[in-house]
Amino acid sequence: MQAFFYVLSGFFMKISDDAHDKKKNAFLGIFAAILCGVSIGYLAVHSGDAACIFLAILIGTVAAWKVDCLNHLISLLIFLLIIVIFGFPPIGIITLLLCTAAAFIDEIGNDSSWVAEKNHLKTFFEYRFALKIAILVFAVLGLIQNVIPGLKISGIQFFSLETFLYFLLFEISYELAGLKFDAIYDRLYSLFRVLRVVDGSADN
Repeated sequence: MQAFFYVLSGFFMKISDDAHDKKKNAFLGIFAAILCGVSIGYLAVHSGDAACIFLAILIGTVAAWKVDCLNHLISLLIFLLIIVIFGFPPIGIITLLLCTAAAFIDEIGNDSSWVAEKNHLKTFFEYRFALKIAILVFAVLGLIQNVIPGLKISGIQFFSLETFLYFLLFEISYELAGLKFDAIYDRLYSLFRVLRVVDGSADN
């Protein structure tokens, strides 16, 4: 079930971004933002790993001034509302801080004109590898903890290997939604247009 919501989260996050940035379609952007917020909220409530990762992304993007449109704000507020209502799993403060720093670095690097001139760095930040590496490190520590059950470090939350794999699904879904955005947009636009026609016919 977690894998499914990671995929949904990545998909709707990208659809929301591109609907706003490429098509200036406020309705689709907000609709996708709501579904994204619900998806990541569900994950955060049901998984301490997901809670730590998505809270880190939230804080990192806010710190980088990337919450810059209504879509982002709606998704953020829904996420916060869900975790306030349903509760938040325990997370490691050091792990949260390091993942937040990685998310922040990814956002800053992705927008840097200096980075854009360096092909190797451009690829690194375009696909936000800093956060992926941070999550992988904590997943490896989680594997080590499985071998050495007594291994514990105060403030550090070890992730499961599944969490790293799920996050890759999130990223793949995000990228695929971007690659296929025009086709997806055309289908969704046609669907909403048909629904409006049907609704109008029912009213008459």
